[in-house]
Amino acid sequence: MITAAMSRRAQELAAGRVPFVTATVVRAHAPTSVRAGAVALVLADGTIEGFVGGVCTEHSVRAYSQRALESGNAMLLRILPFSDQAEVAEHVDDDGTVTVQNPCLSGGAVELFLEPVLPAPAILVVGETPIASAVMRLGTKVGFEMVAVHGDRVDQHSDGIALVVAAHGRDEMHTLRRGLESGLPYVGLVASPKRGTGVLAELRGDGVPDELLARIDVPAGIDIGARTPAEIALSILARIIAVRNGGAAPVHRGGDPADAVEPASGSPRLAVDPICGMTVAAVAGTPSLRRDGETIYFCCDGCRSRYEAQHGHARLAD
Repeated sequence: MITAAMSRRAQELAAGRVPFVTATVVRAHAPTSVRAGAVALVLADGTIEGFVGGVCTEHSVRAYSQRALESGNAMLLRILPFSDQAEVAEHVDDDGTVTVQNPCLSGGAVELFLEPVLPAPAILVVGETPIASAVMRLGTKVGFEMVAVHGDRVDQHSDGIALVVAAHGRDEMHTLRRGLESGLPYVGLVASPKRGTGVLAELRGDGVPDELLARIDVPAGIDIGARTPAEIALSILARIIAVRNGGAAPVHRGGDPADAVEPASGSPRLAVDPICGMTVAAVAGTPSLRRDGETIYFCCDGCRSRYEAQHGHARLAD
């Protein structure tokens, strides 16, 4: 059961828009060092706050929590002790349950429910117009965090998913430039095709590269024949949802900002232990060594020692 302190910590992380996974032990078979109901919070950098098992269990929890954060989907993780009879190290059932063989687990088994808690994607809206207001209202209803900002503050929200400029010509060039340079996945300008072409020409003349200009969606939104502010807002949000879900390209002039979306900063990559085949998170606390300029990660010191014995010229990681 989650403690009051753990609950407060989860609320603090959520309020700070910090992604994390709530890992809850739903079943534990002896011999294990944890009981059903134990809860821990797993951060994007691999930090585990709380206790859901020993070091061996933590490796699997850390690695599969990263998968949950990347996919946004909860999963049931079954961690079993290694068996020579197992055909594969990982098995995914039809219902999404993931079963892994943990070679350093001393015995017993642990089942955990991993639930990602992700901040709502933020949409930055610039402008005090009926369309800007409609985007703000409708965006909240479909689950986005709507942030009204001034153009000179766009780069202070580089973790957002989109910028919608609906300012009727007021400081548009400066705002669009800041949005592009901040690397926001979607940048949309509410304007007619004629005025939009003029704005792009001005930006090009001001030195903005064509590869960045190609990322501006103008007129903003999917063409649904929208006329009213609410209909235009709907078309814009549909485009942004497509970007978020990796769907339709959000631009009309080549290039696809969806292709440029990178994993959240601080999210570690996964690695495979070359000795036992276990999936681990490539973070500072994971046993590792350097060989031929590459960092190799292991589930435990035992696997690292076996690797060193097989490759005497390996050098420990700094």
